Amino acid sequence: MKESQVESEAFLKEVEKRKIENEYIRLQKKMRLSRLQAIPDDEEAGTVEEFMYKDGVKEILKKLDEDLIGLKPVKDQVKEIAALLVVDKLRRNLGLDTSVPSLHMCFTGSPGTGKTTVAMRMGQILQRMGYSRSGHLVLATRDDLVGQYIGHTAPKTKEVIKKAMGGVLLIDEAYYLYNASNDRDYGQESIEILLNVMEENREDLVVILAGYKDRMDKFFSYIPGMSSRIGNHIEFPDYKVDELVSIAKIMCRDLEYEMSPEAEPVFYNYIKTRMNMPFFSNARTVRNAVDRARMKAAIRLFNKATDVQSDGFVSKKDLMTLEKEDFVTSDELISLSNDVIAE
Repeated sequence: MKESQVESEAFLKEVEKRKIENEYIRLQKKMRLSRLQAIPDDEEAGTVEEFMYKDGVKEILKKLDEDLIGLKPVKDQVKEIAALLVVDKLRRNLGLDTSVPSLHMCFTGSPGTGKTTVAMRMGQILQRMGYSRSGHLVLATRDDLVGQYIGHTAPKTKEVIKKAMGGVLLIDEAYYLYNASNDRDYGQESIEILLNVMEENREDLVVILAGYKDRMDKFFSYIPGMSSRIGNHIEFPDYKVDELVSIAKIMCRDLEYEMSPEAEPVFYNYIKTRMNMPFFSNARTVRNAVDRARMKAAIRLFNKATDVQSDGFVSKKDLMTLEKEDFVTSDELISLSNDVIAE
């Protein structure tokens, strides 16, 4: 058989195959249209409130509101995504055409602004709404994904992805995956695997990239294929002083402590000074300050118990109260800045 004849037959087979595929698509659309026309316009698919309550979405959003002080723009965007999923489910109930929305996300903001907490709650929402199997959260950085030698990166990246399947993969400081100054950097291989998985497995895995906004923007300029796969961009603002004080109080409450009335202004002035110094990490810095206060309180009570002039008695109130002397003052912070700013 001549080569031209073989090519001609292959072409005809391809044409016939496409005709069959197009006919199948046409019939599917026709059937869907018939089903849609058979549904009365006033047919009820359920209520938004019903699905928000039944699937536990309302409860998760309430918990998110309790977990995070402030961050209204972030909470509003999470609610928008939840609303999309609820309405999508209502549409499916009536047999209307639905497609899985792009749920990959980018979280930008400073450290300690709640990105991990929001990612965890997002996974729970997706699981409750049937968009992921388990909704669990897997945290990863460049070190978890990129190898040190040829042939090492692919297995590492695939292993992390395997653990995250059915849930959410949060990659912190994702821009470190790409090294613009080195074309042979192994991070490129990890990026290519991620791009493929984000496209081919988007119904079984949600990828969230996190980091500083300016660096993430630069990363997307280098990897446009990554940007096109991200459907939701959420920016996390830094906390204000009053919000950080409220966060400290919640942390104390959860640990069954409370600040004394005299301690609160000391902490307020400390955090107001600290947030203008290097390496400030919002809620993480607050947690470190509370932990230090607990340690100083323990030393204070220990010294009281061993003081020969004291009766050695420690009350419940003593054990639950953080006094002003337990917190670093703003003046002490400035004088000890070299030791403190590395927290």
